[in-house]
Order: sequence, then C-alpha cells, then structure tokens
Amino acid sequence: MEKLIMATAQFEHRSGDKSYNLDTIERMTASAAAQGAKVIAFHECSITGYTFASKLSKEQMLDLAEPIPEGPSIRRLAAISETYGVVILAGLFEKDEQQRIYKAYVCVDKNGLVAKFRKLHPFINPHITPGSEYCVFDLFGWKCGILICYDNNIIEHVRATRLLGAEIIFMPHATMCTPSPRPGAGFVDLRLWENKENDPTSLRLEFEGMKGRDWLMKWLPARAYDNAVYCIFSNPIGIDDDQLRNGRSMVIDPFGDILAECTELGDQFVTATLTREKLQMAGGYRYIKARRPELYRDIIGQEHQSEQKVAWMSDGVPSLQK
Repeated sequence: MEKLIMATAQFEHRSGDKSYNLDTIERMTASAAAQGAKVIAFHECSITGYTFASKLSKEQMLDLAEPIPEGPSIRRLAAISETYGVVILAGLFEKDEQQRIYKAYVCVDKNGLVAKFRKLHPFINPHITPGSEYCVFDLFGWKCGILICYDNNIIEHVRATRLLGAEIIFMPHATMCTPSPRPGAGFVDLRLWENKENDPTSLRLEFEGMKGRDWLMKWLPARAYDNAVYCIFSNPIGIDDDQLRNGRSMVIDPFGDILAECTELGDQFVTATLTREKLQMAGGYRYIKARRPELYRDIIGQEHQSEQKVAWMSDGVPSLQK
C-alpha cells in the first residue's frame, strides 16, 4: 500500500475501568473508520489507565493485568477491528504464566494479535518487569515499530528500531505536565481542567507552554527527522489519577513536519495520509546511508549499567500532585 490513512487519538481514560475505556476506543474507532482510516493508535495504558497503578500492590497489579493474546481486552479489540475494518493499537498491563507483569502495547486486527511490545523502561510501579526486545512488524505492506513513552527518550532505541526496518514508529505516551529540572516544567492545576468551559485560555497556556507542547517540540520532531520515519504520537487528555495530561496526539512525517495534531480540550482523533516517497526524500534517509559505524561501534556498544531516573519520582515513588 503506497498510501496509508493513519489516525491517532487522545481521550480521558478512567483509571481501572477497562469497560469504559474500551467503549471509548470503539466509539473513536468507528468515527475514524468513517473518515477512511485504516489504522488508529491510542495512548499508553489506554485500556487500563496509567498513573493510578503507582499505588497498586503486586496482587492488585496482577488483578488488573491480562494475559496476551488470550485476555478479554485483546478479544474485544479484535471484535472492534472486525466490525469497523480498522487496525487498532492500544496499551494495557500484561501478566505471563510466571506472574510477571509488563507494560504492553498491542496491535490488533480482526484476526487477533498482530504484534506486542513490552516497555523497555517502565517505572510507574516497581512490580513491572522491563521488556527485553524490539518489535518490528508488517502492516499493510509497511514496516512498523513500537516504543513506549520513556523508551523514546533513549535515542538509541529509536535508531535501532529504524535500523531493523521500521518506516513507521508508534510512540504511545502518558506524558507532559510533570515536574522536571528543565525551566518551565511542572504540574498543571487540576482546577484549570475542571473550569475549562469557563476559562479555556488559562488551561491552554499551561498545556501549550513548557509544561506541555513546547517541551515536546524540543525533541519529538527530531526523532522523525533524524531517522526518516513517520512518528505516531498518542497521549491522553484530561485527568489521569491526580495528574493532568495535555493530549496533543499527532502524526509527524520523515521531514519532522506535523501532518495532523489534536488540539481540542477533550476526546479527539486526527487522521493523516502517509506516503512512501517521503521515506527516501527526507534528509534522515541520506544520513543513515552515510553512517560510518566503524568509528563508533565500540563506543556505543561499550558496557554500561543502566541508571533510570524519573524527575517527578523520588526513590521509585511518584511525587504526585496534592
């Protein structure tokens, strides 16, 4: 398929309410199908909810998590896909036969599971096991990859996924509006969301400034540009436990240009047409061809002990907004 109509969505999920979240996914998938989309991508943990998991015990996490592909959420996604003829990507917590818990993101069509990726750098709950491999798969003749939220901040992951053949990288997130040492970062007051109908301007100033979109623009388009890939960014909007998320789900092309972006203060999806010619026209394609790995193979591949720190968490415990 030379052209692919892609949708990316934002919605306000409910913590732990899979039924509501899957109903929302179905409603938005139906609307995207009516606009000609062949694929729709939802955010990290869009099925289960996200930040509330920081407070759950291992037993509670196991109750929330599902086996993949046997679990009920995958079956529901497959049924939705069959009904509307749209491939769906969404996130949830997974458990395996050894009772290990993973942060998973799945691609599902009418026949069931197409691909599954486990987050390489999970942190929201200490009982989650990190993933250990990349994921590249075929979708309508396009090579696709998946990296979840923090994974995309490690630039080697994006380049590795690209070098494995990915032309499209799905980047589901639950991000922005959290504290950090960078200037302008911080939580957004929940009262602004609750008052958004009376005063949308104050909320937009927070969502679109350095707490939100301005920070995203410092790095996200560069991932697409440097690697000559389409980046499908998806992010929740609204209340996520006791934090706010600002959405801004978007499709970015291999030139680093935004093709479509969610801008509403509520549930929304946008569509964009992906064309193959950009994959080789973009500068990143030439730069990848010009690489000289003999110069840096031993540097990039040297032994290193991973030390992951999340600015808004302290000693593995979220520093949440009160």
